[in-house]
Amino acid sequence: MAEDFQDVAMIAVSRLSANQSYSFQLRPDAALRAEIAADLGLISLKKARLVGTIAPHGADDWLLRAALGASVQQPCVISLEPVGARVEEPVERLFLREMPEFCDLEDDAEIEMPEDERAEPLGSHINLVDVFREALALAIPSYPRAEGVALQGAVFTEAGKTALTDEDSKPFAGLAALKAKLQTPEE
Repeated sequence: MAEDFQDVAMIAVSRLSANQSYSFQLRPDAALRAEIAADLGLISLKKARLVGTIAPHGADDWLLRAALGASVQQPCVISLEPVGARVEEPVERLFLREMPEFCDLEDDAEIEMPEDERAEPLGSHINLVDVFREALALAIPSYPRAEGVALQGAVFTEAGKTALTDEDSKPFAGLAALKAKLQTPEE
């Protein structure tokens, strides 16, 4: 019978058997949700969960497949009004016992990224909170906007002076006007 991990933040790799799969469920409590929200610059984080399985992958590695769900509120990038969003994302991580070593490289050496972008180093524990936090950070909208809010042009200048506008700051517009002024009509 497979052991399930319910509401645990970390799973000890030593408790995993290489011939069975395990299910897990992480539902962060209010304090952990507040900490994650603060780390990610969210106004609030509710209905958060990470539910999935951990299965053996080869002889020494583990494959985590999960579904992330969360309701977030973020500040609008323009007005700072709260903007709500529901995040539902699949999550996959491949925890490898032996990761490629890059410590012998010179400082300016170029390296190729591993082919499998899901790859993570396997330590003594699999930290479900870290998996949740990273997946949520990647899934939330990068530039949330409140409905109906648009970026307006702002003009700043000293009193009594003409403000510099976006049109004035385009260098080729001035050159085109100069060219037209210098050209003489052909006869």
